[in-house]
Amino acid sequence: MSAITIKMLARELNLAISTVSRALMDSYEISAATKEKVHALARQLNYQPNHYASSLRRQRSKTIAVIIPEISNNFFSHVINGIESVAQEKNYHVLIYFTHENPQKEAEVIQHLLSGRVDGILMSMAGNGSNHQHLHPIREQGIPIVFFDRICADLDAPTVTTDDFDSSVLATRHLMDVGCKKIAYLSISPHLSIDCKRMQGFQQAIADRQGQVESLLLPCGTDPERNQELITNMLANEKPDGIFASVEKLAITSYHACAALGLAIPADVKILSFSNLETASLLNPALTTIIQPAHDMGKSAATVLFNMLEKRKNRNWERNTVIRSSMIIRRSTQMAS
Repeated sequence: MSAITIKMLARELNLAISTVSRALMDSYEISAATKEKVHALARQLNYQPNHYASSLRRQRSKTIAVIIPEISNNFFSHVINGIESVAQEKNYHVLIYFTHENPQKEAEVIQHLLSGRVDGILMSMAGNGSNHQHLHPIREQGIPIVFFDRICADLDAPTVTTDDFDSSVLATRHLMDVGCKKIAYLSISPHLSIDCKRMQGFQQAIADRQGQVESLLLPCGTDPERNQELITNMLANEKPDGIFASVEKLAITSYHACAALGLAIPADVKILSFSNLETASLLNPALTTIIQPAHDMGKSAATVLFNMLEKRKNRNWERNTVIRSSMIIRRSTQMAS
């Protein structure tokens, strides 16, 4: 049997839905006789109020959700800190959900949140999915959502990103300037917005040198053992002298692959990566990194979301925020003396 709803109670009592709702909340606007009548029928039919949904309608759940693909990536830890700093100022709670790069898990989280558990959502997409139909009900139900870093172009929603294309152009030029003649770009997922932008920047920088540098594209994934095999085989067979890793986990795997093959970094292979890894400077050799302002991204994304929550009527909020990254050059791309 389907759950009893306020709408059903209102129909049985021939009352407005708003009247029944206010009676159940013991509003002073409703007479004692009407309240008694409503509560009597609610008890008779075993009506169970949905406190989460009702609080959402009143916009007083005072909770936002943050959906991220993984926790091992140091970038997301900094983003969460930035989000928390804004949420605390607004006296909001933060619920964090991990999708583990699994689109099915991502869909389950979204379905869970559609029942009215949060006022708004901050989200970074999982990398293994191309079908985003599970996101459409969010907008249909009017739940504010802001995408950060890994965005969904299929959904008309505000985004907070970094300058991935320009940063990739700069990083690729650096590899060429330190003498690399054959550079491999390690891709994490063709479905991710960040990977597409970074690859486009890499390709643009290569094209700008008009055939002076050879390039390779190596599609990787989320399986560490498979990535190790792919990168090791690529280094052994293609022999690139430069590696541009789209994410830090692929840079670390490249270090392991070089060690297994007896290749010296940077003498034989120069490596750089997008990474917020705090221990990048402690690697041997220290890793050249493109660092995203993760904490600022979290603060910016949360600020946009709260602007949406507070200015919903006039919809006066930022649409697309782009924050600049920075490159720190270390020994992994050092030119031979």
